[in-house]
Amino acid sequence: MPKRKSKAQRLSRRYGAAELFGRAIVSLSREDLKRLSSANHKETLCPFKTGQVACHKKGGVCSLGLYQRNQDQTVSLIGQPVTTCPSRFLEGGKVFHWVREVLLGEAETKVVKEVSFLMSNRGEEIAKDEVGRIDNVLVNENSGILKWCALEMQAVYFSGGKMGSDFKVMRTWPGPGIPFPSKQRRPDFRSSGPKRLMPQLQIKVPTLRRWGKKMAVVVDKAFWEALGPMQRTPHLSNADIAWFIVSYSVPDDGRYRISSHEAYYTTLEDAVTGLTGGTPVSLEQFEVLIREKLGRGEAK
Repeated sequence: MPKRKSKAQRLSRRYGAAELFGRAIVSLSREDLKRLSSANHKETLCPFKTGQVACHKKGGVCSLGLYQRNQDQTVSLIGQPVTTCPSRFLEGGKVFHWVREVLLGEAETKVVKEVSFLMSNRGEEIAKDEVGRIDNVLVNENSGILKWCALEMQAVYFSGGKMGSDFKVMRTWPGPGIPFPSKQRRPDFRSSGPKRLMPQLQIKVPTLRRWGKKMAVVVDKAFWEALGPMQRTPHLSNADIAWFIVSYSVPDDGRYRISSHEAYYTTLEDAVTGLTGGTPVSLEQFEVLIREKLGRGEAK
């Protein structure tokens, strides 16, 4: 069981926005911080989608970062950002190029979005259900023959305090530096992995496997490292899923940049093991956690 953080660590580290509308928080001026924290997402363009497309995420938070309050009371961000919006993976088409190169080996592909995958018993499309369609299909058509692979991009939900309280502080922040998050929150890897991604893989991959197709899954480094161990399949030909793991650079010209970190191949069964992985705590440890919560008044 991982060592629990001390009270001092919990008070000095909190998650907050790492990016607002594609801009790195640590690089923003006081004026830009106020402007972006006040912006209407419906009137602000997404910097990662092609064309003039408005941001679809209220608040414009592309990723979370772990804030640290230092001994001199300055605030810094540590570690890798955690992607909270799947559109963040669209930066410059890098992910599409990487997946295409590994799985298709084609010079050019097109991206077809939201292709219906499940049909009802009456033959109707189940397109509104998140598992009823393939979100992205990379395809190359040559002489009428389709060569393609399915692609999912998994961002991370967060639980805890809403971002609105942080935005309120940002709007009146006098500087210097950046404000410490006003609420406790954390990336919810358990909801994002076992509860959201795993059902999609369990429904889609068996059919893709029968068709002789691969599923590509794009996640960031923080998400990948939160999963349990997965048995690696040495050869792509024997894999069902190709995991494409991206990492973030330090901010350059006011923006984080994604880059290819690692491609990792697994079977569906080993992926499920990793997504649900974890070792149960002992009875004693479990009861210690109960007593801690009772002591903090968290029982109702």
